[in-house]
Amino acid sequence: MNELREVAVTVNGTVYDERVEPRLTLADFLRHSLGLTGTHVGCEHGVCGCCTVRLDGAAVRSCILFAVQVDGHRIETVEGLADGESLHPLQEAFSDHGALQCGFCTPGFLMTAIEFLERNPEPDEDAVRDALSGSLCRCTGYQSIVAAVLDAASRLRQGA
Repeated sequence: MNELREVAVTVNGTVYDERVEPRLTLADFLRHSLGLTGTHVGCEHGVCGCCTVRLDGAAVRSCILFAVQVDGHRIETVEGLADGESLHPLQEAFSDHGALQCGFCTPGFLMTAIEFLERNPEPDEDAVRDALSGSLCRCTGYQSIVAAVLDAASRLRQGA
């Protein structure tokens, strides 16, 4: 059953009309069909968080969604965070705090943290740790990631 389906989706502000196989995951659609390779695929079971993107503003795991499920919706990926050459304050904070090492998990953390900070602009450390608890990192030990999110919250409140 290789019947292709039409998908019209807005990704990072650009509308795409594509024909896809019904079994194509959103992660593979973003990476292979659209060339947006910032979304990483780790566990392919929705557990590690590396594939997190935003669907209509909500953080979701793109490895367990099919591309056909996002027809008519809005997707934001890590490539859409920066404004041209200017990094998003969260990206700047990650850089300043060394909140990445190999970088594989970073896009998922960023997309998870963006949604969290929109809902909770003045978080404490426990709230940040709880919000990020669904994302796994094998390199950093999390402290620098938590510090970066707290710093980004401050930057965003100050209008950075």
